[in-house]
Amino acid sequence: MRIAILALEGSVLSAIAGLADLFWITNKAIAASPAHAIKFPEKTFETLIVSADGAPVWDTEGRLIHIDSSFQGAGQPDVVIAPGMLLGPDLQPLNLADINLAATWFRKMYDNGALVAASGTGGVVLGEAGLLKERSYATTWWVSHMLQERYPDAIPARGKMLEEDRGVLTTGGCFSWISLALNIIEKAAGTEVANLTSEMSLTDNHFLRQHLSASPGSIHSGTPFLVRAEEIIRMQNPSINAAQLASALNTTERTLQRKFKALSQETPKEFITRVRIETACTMLISTRVSIRQIARDCGYSEETAFRKAFNQIMEMSPAQYRQWMAARASDHRS
Repeated sequence: MRIAILALEGSVLSAIAGLADLFWITNKAIAASPAHAIKFPEKTFETLIVSADGAPVWDTEGRLIHIDSSFQGAGQPDVVIAPGMLLGPDLQPLNLADINLAATWFRKMYDNGALVAASGTGGVVLGEAGLLKERSYATTWWVSHMLQERYPDAIPARGKMLEEDRGVLTTGGCFSWISLALNIIEKAAGTEVANLTSEMSLTDNHFLRQHLSASPGSIHSGTPFLVRAEEIIRMQNPSINAAQLASALNTTERTLQRKFKALSQETPKEFITRVRIETACTMLISTRVSIRQIARDCGYSEETAFRKAFNQIMEMSPAQYRQWMAARASDHRS
């Protein structure tokens, strides 16, 4: 399987190098396993890091990314991947001319039979290529508003870390390229080889959450306003109330109410509660912290109020959710 990994000005270097390394690790894992070495060629996965003209590009922190090939020199890969990239202060894509060059190439590769894939902000390349239109796609919370605004005909798969729709594969957060790579490995070499790669390199990773109850409004036309509101609640003040949130966003309570109604079809209180519970879900999966402490960390002074809010959104208790996700993680590993 030939895999082309896109590099643009402002690409995330760790995603590009990490994807290449994970496929390299898989080749080594296959070669070291007698059961698999006889089934697969010595180099099951071949990766190419590509740019439009084959010249090096600068990453997000001003370091040069080595390039293996131009678009033309890459021929017809089996898979083309757009990793995450830097966005501007307004959370809009930069270097649109380069992105559109890449989008044209991705469209051509797709039309010729390649699987096209993107992680995180790399979804912009697929959007510009028209490959998200009327397709379901996965993304992460702080990018979702921008993508839905730019590509209103696309269908966000909220709460899913990976989504595939008619030859278009997408994943969510900053390090979701790991899930993307494992999915591609499984397609090409089977579940056993994907598990072997995971065991060799990812055994200490927590199983990423697959289930979050998302409000219907959060998939509507979004703006940096909603992203900033989520950031304040998640990172700065989980116990914030509507009046304090309005102040932090330099607006009035009445304007806040109107904006949330238009942008997310939620009241400010509903929005705050949803973000708190999403944060709690992450903590329940990825830590062993007590439910009482999670309640406090998510802005609840009373554990009873936290449990009630959690039940209303997730339709189960925090303890049940933790047990359910632990069982799913165990099933996934086996």
